[in-house]
Amino acid sequence: MSYLSAVLRHLKILIPGGVLALLGACSTTDRGPAPTLERQAAWVVLPFANHTETPLAGNRAEAVALALLHAQGVGTVKRYVSTTQQEALFDVAEGKRQQEALEWAREQQARYALTGAVDEWRYKVGVDGEPAAGVTLQIIDVASGETLWTAAGGKSGWSREALSAVGQKLIRELLQSGLAAAR
Repeated sequence: MSYLSAVLRHLKILIPGGVLALLGACSTTDRGPAPTLERQAAWVVLPFANHTETPLAGNRAEAVALALLHAQGVGTVKRYVSTTQQEALFDVAEGKRQQEALEWAREQQARYALTGAVDEWRYKVGVDGEPAAGVTLQIIDVASGETLWTAAGGKSGWSREALSAVGQKLIRELLQSGLAAAR
């Protein structure tokens, strides 16, 4: 009995740590230090690059980011509406489209622009088909074009979780860190 109780005592210590390690492996993020931003300034959401094989993944992430900026209580937020769409897996016009969007943001007299890229937005192949999202975000000073903050992250969920929910959680987590010092 004393051997069995010792094993059970050790398992009580090891199991919670193992569960935490398993849950921690589901998300990875890297963020720059939060810049001091004016929360009530005018914001725009510029096009997100789609580096995935999932059609319109960039548009989906943009829509989520726009909603989350509103939810975070930032000032007015507008979304750049492009007349062109990324159709190819390799988009040579991505830089030109980003410059056009930044010019539009200047015309709107926006102070900050949020942009980014989607690197993963899919259900993983396999028995469970877990949702996985990978996103990079940037906050840009519109007047100067200077990047004030960047973050990158990846997150996967459980098989019964929606891909949009995993993407929303990831973008929320990244944005909260970027807006932490906003006043």
